[in-house]
Amino acid sequence: MADDEFAAAIARLVGKPVGSGGPSIAPDPVNQPMIRHWAAAFEDWNPAYTDPEFAAASRHGEIVAPPLMLQTWTMATPKITGMAERGGSPVDLEGESPLTVFDAAGFVGTLAANSEFEIERYLHLGEVISAITVIESISDEKQTRLGPGHFVTWATTYLDEAGEVVGRQRFRILKFKPEGFAP
Repeated sequence: MADDEFAAAIARLVGKPVGSGGPSIAPDPVNQPMIRHWAAAFEDWNPAYTDPEFAAASRHGEIVAPPLMLQTWTMATPKITGMAERGGSPVDLEGESPLTVFDAAGFVGTLAANSEFEIERYLHLGEVISAITVIESISDEKQTRLGPGHFVTWATTYLDEAGEVVGRQRFRILKFKPEGFAP
């Protein structure tokens, strides 16, 4: 693919949905066991997450989930079998990934760069969250220590069952050509 064709192809990705284009619905409602495991893993002993009596007397009035669990609720259950055949993806992909245009152009390396959250409100037990993800931006080519690459940012909006926004996440990766790679 010529450089100008590649540039046009990645420009068309901006604003496009990732995945099926529809919302991703959480496989499980917000629940106490997941909150307890998260709090233990991060050693976050805020009693508003695990102590019903404390939470009832708090400004929340009930148990709430740690805010940065937002992404956790809509993550699909990993499928280990066939992971290598899916290019390392822990789930079956719906349709073609928008990032295949990078792979076809030799940008086969992927490195998570950063993640930013905006939290609108705490989640409560029993809520079922959905998420809509779109590619927000793609940088011009940058020279990095790993090789030339593009920073790709997608934005996910998390919604409650009423369609109200509960939070947003921007996730940025570097798609790069490993030094010495020849497509």
